[in-house]
Amino acid sequence: MSKIIQQTVSLIIKHAVILTMDEKHSVLEDGAIAINGNRIEALGSTTKIEQNYAPEQLIDASGCIIIPGLINAHTHIPMTYFKGLADDLPLNKWLFDFIFPLEKTLVDSRFVYDATLHGAAELIRNGITLANDMYYQAAAMAEALTRAGLRCIIGDPIIDTDVQAKAALSEIGRHALDLNQKYRDNPLLDFSLAPHAIYTSTRAELEKCAEVALQHDLLVHMHISEAEHEVSDCLKEHGKLPVLYLQDVGLLNCKLILAHGIWVTETEMDLLAQTGTAIAICTESNLKLANGFAPIFNYLKHKVRCCFGTDGVASNNNQDLLAELDLTAKVHKNINHDPTFLPAEQMLSMATIEAARAVHKDTVLGSLEAGKLADLIILDCNSVEAQPLYNPYSQVIYALGGKAVRDVVINGQIVLKDKQFTTLDEEEMIATAQKYKAMIKKELYL
Repeated sequence: MSKIIQQTVSLIIKHAVILTMDEKHSVLEDGAIAINGNRIEALGSTTKIEQNYAPEQLIDASGCIIIPGLINAHTHIPMTYFKGLADDLPLNKWLFDFIFPLEKTLVDSRFVYDATLHGAAELIRNGITLANDMYYQAAAMAEALTRAGLRCIIGDPIIDTDVQAKAALSEIGRHALDLNQKYRDNPLLDFSLAPHAIYTSTRAELEKCAEVALQHDLLVHMHISEAEHEVSDCLKEHGKLPVLYLQDVGLLNCKLILAHGIWVTETEMDLLAQTGTAIAICTESNLKLANGFAPIFNYLKHKVRCCFGTDGVASNNNQDLLAELDLTAKVHKNINHDPTFLPAEQMLSMATIEAARAVHKDTVLGSLEAGKLADLIILDCNSVEAQPLYNPYSQVIYALGGKAVRDVVINGQIVLKDKQFTTLDEEEMIATAQKYKAMIKKELYL
């Protein structure tokens, strides 16, 4: 009998229940994953993988569940230092009386770098391996995210505020294009266009954004119909509903992901479905600001792409996407008087492979399959609150939460091991946050 020649791989993770989220939603019991470099080499039974591969590193995931890395489809990472500053306020007052003035005073490249490190740590600890973000100082964010090892689509904001110099119309998109070129060899980063909203960007700016995005195949990320008055204001100013206005300025022709989408009509939903536009649902933020509930039932009925975001921690106040999924499923079962609506398996799909489709990365991310990028998380079920385990999908969505994340692999690199960061110094980040806290309290006369 000939001896099996083992292939050397960089990492094997074994003895886990693996929820692949592939086309068949295959589940591997006592499964293993072989990772070579930044790609998944193979999946299979632990016995088969151990027979065929020899690892440079080995992780025993006995009693654990492995899932694809979660995708946070809408957030503002550097706003982590504003957590808890202006709670229990309506959106307009929260944004214009607190957040925008603070950003005008404090936001510079150093602030954004430090805050991004802190925010990236929160995301990683909650099992998020890709964030679709929108914030200022994209270059500073890029450096911090690279240090943390977090994958991110960084939205270059197009917004009329005092925080940064407003780009001339002819220059819209130039910064994002330059950064995409500068970081072209960085596998973690992409740069998108991020017109903040229809009420903070002019028509000319939105039209230019659409032109640049189409010409250079860039993702566009913006807020839409988050508050009810946004719709009435749009009708008053532009004579049409917000999504129809986006169609008018050309943005629906682009790769487009819209955050919130609470006050959207079924006519608008048909347009979103026809154009492949995605909606990032942010239930906890919307509940906290009392903006309403995204019409998920109708979105799915109209075949609109749906995924989930936490929004920034200034309006959530956490990055626990698993908690977001749990709450969203339960709230919408109640709203629709149907306990079968949004079952756990579908919710996990919408935070992994469906989210990858929403940001046009499903060929390389969102499921655990040979050849795809090695982004995954290990959820520890070796605890009283995680046992007994009958249905792994149910356990992930309804029982575990971010606290169960034990290990995180991004681009083939272990960035969280046994709940400890491998790329970041937690004590240093906490000390830095305390310094900014003192600075911010002084600015607000607290």
